[in-house]
Amino acid sequence: MRQRVMRVAVVAVLVALLLLATPLALGIQTSFFADERDELERVALAAAVHVPPFVVGGHVELPAHERGVDVGVYDLSGRRRDGSGPRRADATAREARKGIVVRGHVGHQLVVAVPLSTQEQVIGTVRASSGTAGVWHRVVLAWLGLAGLALVALATAIVVARRQARTLSAPLEALSAKAGAVADGDFTARAEGSAIAEIDQVARTQNTMVDHLTRWLEHERHFTSNASHQLRTPLAGLQLGLEAAAGDPDADPRAALTEALDQARHLQRTVDEVLRLARATPRPAVPTTARPAAEVAEGVERRWHGRFAAAGRRLGLVAEPGGEGLRIPDRTAEQILDVLLDNALRHGRGAVRITVRELGGATAVDVSDEGSPALDRRTLFQRGATTSPAGRGIGLTLARELAETAGGRLTLARSNPTIFTLLLPVAEPPPSHE
Repeated sequence: MRQRVMRVAVVAVLVALLLLATPLALGIQTSFFADERDELERVALAAAVHVPPFVVGGHVELPAHERGVDVGVYDLSGRRRDGSGPRRADATAREARKGIVVRGHVGHQLVVAVPLSTQEQVIGTVRASSGTAGVWHRVVLAWLGLAGLALVALATAIVVARRQARTLSAPLEALSAKAGAVADGDFTARAEGSAIAEIDQVARTQNTMVDHLTRWLEHERHFTSNASHQLRTPLAGLQLGLEAAAGDPDADPRAALTEALDQARHLQRTVDEVLRLARATPRPAVPTTARPAAEVAEGVERRWHGRFAAAGRRLGLVAEPGGEGLRIPDRTAEQILDVLLDNALRHGRGAVRITVRELGGATAVDVSDEGSPALDRRTLFQRGATTSPAGRGIGLTLARELAETAGGRLTLARSNPTIFTLLLPVAEPPPSHE
């Protein structure tokens, strides 16, 4: 790009110089020749003034004049009476007999003839001439000076064009490098501002595009991680239940199918909730269904009771008066409680208890165990803060995001022993149809 900018600038300067220098050079030539003719006319007039009237056969004396200029006095017969020049009057000198100043060009000489008169009667002519070589010499010197100025202007234009090309191309090259870095997968690359408003606008637009692209890619990655995390547990439970029923010949197939159907329904609700979270805007979204808090917590406790029992741990549910009948978004609450119970099973100790209570017009659901978290409050809810062979440290982050999309909040209320508190707004009861 720099070469193109320089070429355009240099061509523009060359065209401008040609358009300016050509008429100027012609003007110099015309002016110099006109000045020379004016000088010849002045010399001829001065001679005509100082030449005394003469008679036939009389002597004529011319005043002193510049070297290189021929001045001659001619009578009416065309004979030169004094001075230098042709012996006989040429056409220019003969034309001046009419009483007018005549300018002409004979060969390589400039000629000016003026009438010589006395008592208002023309008695002869004064002819002045000089060679054109001296004039052309001055013209050429002037042209060389003009060409030198043009070369200086062209050199200056090249320097300015290089600087301007660098000024224009540097931000574009940097912008191209940043775009290439983004294309190679570096989504932290951001274009820097420049002093050129148009390029700066392009840089801002590219940065905005990269920001949006980064958010969308991060959103897609989070969706994949969230779906993997939330679907892992119900799928494992469904698989274990079916394998247990298939391996026990005395098992009631109806009970196994009923349990598998219940697990499949929960799996469907999980898929719906993860998809809702993927489509959620930053503002709280209103869930579509709600049930009493105690009923939701009881269903979750029933689903997880067997797993805690298999691990030799106790899981209990307490619904305090005033809190059990409050309606909460059921699917969101189920997903959050699944995360908290999975976290308590993997990282907690001792008995686990779910407590449903009313707190300042909202529904509070506490999940507590007898252990203490390994991380502090600042990093506990950060995505990827903890990793394990069974997960990627996104459970608590996902649970907090789910709570926020429902207009609630998830916090670590106490760290020793561990108590997570889920606050959810109370949902309005459905309208009754009479």
